[in-house]
Amino acid sequence: MINCYGKRRLNGYEEAEAPMTQQTGGRHKRGGLYFEDFVPGQVIEHRYTRTVTQMDNMLFSNMTLNPQPLHIDRHFCEQETEWGQPLMNSLFTLGLMIGMSVSDLTVGTTIANLGMTDVRFPHPLFEGDTVHATTEVISKRESKSRAGAGIVELHHRAYNQDNKLVAECRRQAFMRMRPT
Repeated sequence: MINCYGKRRLNGYEEAEAPMTQQTGGRHKRGGLYFEDFVPGQVIEHRYTRTVTQMDNMLFSNMTLNPQPLHIDRHFCEQETEWGQPLMNSLFTLGLMIGMSVSDLTVGTTIANLGMTDVRFPHPLFEGDTVHATTEVISKRESKSRAGAGIVELHHRAYNQDNKLVAECRRQAFMRMRPT
């Protein structure tokens, strides 16, 4: 799935041939797609993977003032939970999943995130797991309130190294249209 230049193939297409970029001829100079480039039904397998660590869990939990022992106390988890080990903080997992999509999809072209719905964590993510992610373009429409912009609905999914779904959400992104 990765070509000789180290670029990941998107749904069987080389990056230069992918339907999203083929239609309109170019990404933002920082790499993001414009509103016109998003094709409903397209699934993008993101290029980055990430092994999550105890430090990730500790830093994120402490920065967000979350003292939940389920994330930061191994002894508690071993003695008092069904998991026997700390769970990764779910908001870290959500942020990581969406963050993995940014360089492939939206860097330089997002105006704002409008919301996230249907957030789920169907399987636990543990310290030491390696995450990879996909994004499906669900729909898009031009903005009714702002010229030169549109709303794209995306379905993000994150998986562990065993391809078990560990997180998913739908995100509504306010995106720039290609400059004229």
